Amino acid sequence: MVLAAGRGERMRPLTDTTPKPMLTVRGQPLMQWPMQALARGGFSHQLINTAWLGEQIPAHFGDRAIWPGLPEVQINYSHEGQDFGQALETAGGIVRALPRLAEVFWVVAGDVFAPNFVFTAQAFQRFAASPALAHLWLVPNPAHNLGGDFGLSAEGLVLNLPKEAAGRDHTFSTIALYKKAFFADCGVPAGNPQGAALALAPLLRAAMDRGQVTGEVYAGDWTDVGTPERLALLNI
Repeated sequence: MVLAAGRGERMRPLTDTTPKPMLTVRGQPLMQWPMQALARGGFSHQLINTAWLGEQIPAHFGDRAIWPGLPEVQINYSHEGQDFGQALETAGGIVRALPRLAEVFWVVAGDVFAPNFVFTAQAFQRFAASPALAHLWLVPNPAHNLGGDFGLSAEGLVLNLPKEAAGRDHTFSTIALYKKAFFADCGVPAGNPQGAALALAPLLRAAMDRGQVTGEVYAGDWTDVGTPERLALLNI
């Protein structure tokens, strides 16, 4: 699943007329980078959620994408804006799409640039065989998030540490593997028929406290394209 429903307030005025994941980075839409990386790893069935200016995304990609040297990608959509008039936040959007996702599935934000990240079948299979319900890729804290999001134990468990605690050295890259069971007790039924907005972070932190979230550090290039300045730096 590629997350592409957000408004991108901090990117205005660029996002007044273009969905944030469709902003151009190095000659192509930002969200096309993870879509192609998923296809390169053999994950050719992809689902995109939309809301703000969401009609532009299927207008560009259609229901299949063919890129040189990559498997053909079959694309489905979850049109949150069309169905409910608004984006459903990260977890709400995932739960909305859950009936159309596999038991184990990747999620990546369409507004994060990690051009060298490799989506591997080995990582997928290793997680599927583990008892964990979520597996996160973390990055060293960037300048805009020096306080970090989470810790990481020597055993590979992601830790829900208090703000300013020692060891909160990692920021969530948005790239993750989940099992459907992760969302079983979120309070919203699969398919999210009422269009409830639901944040992901509280669900992750609760699962971390239960020891159900594993993780690893990704040390490659990574940018949360959260401001026009960061976008401009990528296009120099």
